[in-house]
Amino acid sequence: MKLIVAIIKPFKLDDVREALHDIDVHGMTVTEAKGFGRQKGHTEIYRGAEYAIEFLPKVRLEIGVPDDKVEVAIEAIGNAARTGKIGDGKIFVMPIEQAVRIRTEESGDVAL
Repeated sequence: MKLIVAIIKPFKLDDVREALHDIDVHGMTVTEAKGFGRQKGHTEIYRGAEYAIEFLPKVRLEIGVPDDKVEVAIEAIGNAARTGKIGDGKIFVMPIEQAVRIRTEESGDVAL
């Protein structure tokens, strides 16, 4: 099992959710986040004053997937979240030692 952590633009969340649903990956945790990468934020003008926005709004997704769906899930997330512009985000993959569904006490891949 792997934990996929994806940082994406907020307006791409529904596209990513649908892409994962299409490959039969259900369930994710979504957290609002702020951050920056190479784009290092941007400036905005509000009521005539210029403000530096250093941390941009992002969405952090955490998705547990079985080993056999990792590559397909990465491809689905990447294709759905990609705009081709700087700041599209990142995908990280980490091992999961164990997963347990609290309600039924099922463990392993079936708990995902």
